[in-house]
Amino acid sequence: MSTSRSTAELRTPKFTETVGLIAGREVTTRLRSKAFLISTGILMLAVLASVVLGGIFGGKSDPAKVAVVGAAATAVEGNPALEAVPVDDQAAGEALLRDGEVDAIIVPEASDPTGLQVIGLDRAPGGVVQALSAQPGVELLDPATVDPLLAYFIAFGFGIVFFMSAITFGSTIAQSVVEEKQTRIIEILLSTVSARELLTGKVIGNSVLAFGQIIAIAVLALVGLLATGQRVLLGVLGSSVIWFVVFFAIGFVMLAALFAASAALVSRAEDVGSVTSPVTMLVMIPYFAVVFFFDNPTILTVMSYIPFSAPVGMPVRIFLGQAEWWEPVLSLLILVATTLGALAIGDRVYRNSLLRTGTRVKLAEALRG
Repeated sequence: MSTSRSTAELRTPKFTETVGLIAGREVTTRLRSKAFLISTGILMLAVLASVVLGGIFGGKSDPAKVAVVGAAATAVEGNPALEAVPVDDQAAGEALLRDGEVDAIIVPEASDPTGLQVIGLDRAPGGVVQALSAQPGVELLDPATVDPLLAYFIAFGFGIVFFMSAITFGSTIAQSVVEEKQTRIIEILLSTVSARELLTGKVIGNSVLAFGQIIAIAVLALVGLLATGQRVLLGVLGSSVIWFVVFFAIGFVMLAALFAASAALVSRAEDVGSVTSPVTMLVMIPYFAVVFFFDNPTILTVMSYIPFSAPVGMPVRIFLGQAEWWEPVLSLLILVATTLGALAIGDRVYRNSLLRTGTRVKLAEALRG
């Protein structure tokens, strides 16, 4: 009986149990780091401050200039939020609107319950509508899908969040791998766990931290938007943010595996930057591309199908209303397939390079084993 009990006590841990222990170690190690906690806190406060201040200063503006036709002038009189510019007819008001002299036109409209109608150029003049005591009908001369300035900030936001999270936690994985090789701790670790379990635990642990940071950013941004009364923007962003989270989750796993595999090729911390620079470029290029070409549908379409840029390109296209319902699904399938391939290659390179110290291991040699 004692023999069977000893055998039970010395059983080999399951793959999931070992991976869970390694992932937990990665998470707790980072959470105990004061530098990590301080930098995360500063980032969170910066996000909250930018949203709140944007709402506060965005609401402090000069009175909106509106062209008024005939009896519509009565509705504007005494309104501190509106500055009336009387015109003879609607055509004269449209000329001023197209020239940028006024923000909107207000004309009498018998068929509308309010007796008024507001005319905008390329988007609904929300400030003018809110300034009126009643909600009149709205007509657009040249309807636009999304405010160009808003589109730029949304594209920049998706790009910078993906860029910062991927670089921060990808670099953490790379440094961890090299430190274990440089201090020879990896030899002790591999005597108790397999290289595949070690790699999987590192990827999962840092992915959990990255996802947690993304969730914190989303929650703080939500609080800021609600506090400043920007509920309309929340509704517009909904589906694109959901897709961004999904694409980020898979895309980060792919990048994390590549960072770990690249770092395993060297044995000195000074060499990490050189071996991980190709992966870093794969993160930087989508960020700069979406910032400079957010208004170029062709480039955004190409970006939304390239695995390394899809986590940024596709959510931006969804927000702009440029993507058909099936396009995010197809892009996600391509990203999943690429991630599986990256995990397979990363696992092979990682396993074949961990115990090789000294000079840098060539990628071809690591792949051959």
